[in-house]
Amino acid sequence: QRQLVESGGGLVQAGGSLRLSCLASEGTFSRYAMAWFRQAPGKEREFVATISWFWNGSSTNYADSVKGRFTISRDNAKNTVSLQMHSLIPEDTAVYYCAAAAKAYGGSQRENYDYWGQGTQVTVSS
Repeated sequence: QRQLVESGGGLVQAGGSLRLSCLASEGTFSRYAMAWFRQAPGKEREFVATISWFWNGSSTNYADSVKGRFTISRDNAKNTVSLQMHSLIPEDTAVYYCAAAAKAYGGSQRENYDYWGQGTQVTVSS
């Protein structure tokens, strides 16, 4: 059964950086769109970033709240997708989830994604 396992979360001060990783085990996700979502306490799970796959490269898309601060990337050879986060603010505090969609482009809607990880906690202190 295909699984996604996130790592890299933790506690960081405002203005700091973290790098999240998502390892796809039990199968390849090289032909899947990948994404990161997050869920803060008492809030709905929200879209953060997505990266597509195409034969001639990939494209990315970001939520306005993280644009310019976060970067999503993928390494198909290692079956991983990463989220580099800079200039973190307390509002970025949430559980971050990795997701995979069995299509070239997944977009920002949760229902487009077929596989989800268990999440990793990111806490940004002020």
